[in-house]
Amino acid sequence: MEKQFRHECKHEISYGDYLALRRRLLPVMRHDPHTTADGLYRVHSLYFDNHNDKILREKLDGKSEREKFRIRYYNEDIQHIMLEKKYKNHGLGVKYDAPITADEVRALLRGDTAWMAESAYGLLRELYVKMKTQALRPRTTVDYVREPLVYPQGNVRVTFDSQIESANASERFLEPHAAIPAAFGKIVLEVKYDRYLPDLIAGLLQLGDYRAAAFSKYAACRMVY
Repeated sequence: MEKQFRHECKHEISYGDYLALRRRLLPVMRHDPHTTADGLYRVHSLYFDNHNDKILREKLDGKSEREKFRIRYYNEDIQHIMLEKKYKNHGLGVKYDAPITADEVRALLRGDTAWMAESAYGLLRELYVKMKTQALRPRTTVDYVREPLVYPQGNVRVTFDSQIESANASERFLEPHAAIPAAFGKIVLEVKYDRYLPDLIAGLLQLGDYRAAAFSKYAACRMVY
């Protein structure tokens, strides 16, 4: 099945804005069913870049067409790890993914990548080629707590990300590891939807003279590592 591009908006908001938005949205949206009892989960991501900071520079320069690779797992569940590629083009985004095992992640972090060329998953083979041709390598981790809300019409997903932390890429990515705060109390609002954003949700997301500032968790974490 062909992947569908989605609209994606990402902004930094204040804690007060978070409380106001959450209070408005909860009566009509529901928490993602994959969350824990408190409606949250912790996201652990490992991002790739090269020695010229290609991915970071494309983000900071506002390049309209760009891609980035990451390895991600949730909470402490390393039985379900995914390699993901995010591709963006003029404000629309699409995500491709493939499973990767904990042993394969550890091998990659040790520099053992030859096995990727023979992987049954095209995305792993693609990353292998780009590690060879673009010198991509594991660069930094991005960890945070996410509160995700969903709404069926328009396939809307609103998330609030907080407690953003970073650590240097290492073989300890899959283990509890020390991390440094990278956003110092900031909260990131993300809104994703397919073809349209329902008027109900659009109205609830308004906060009068509220002005949201664009924010990149990856860029913030790269300022640390």
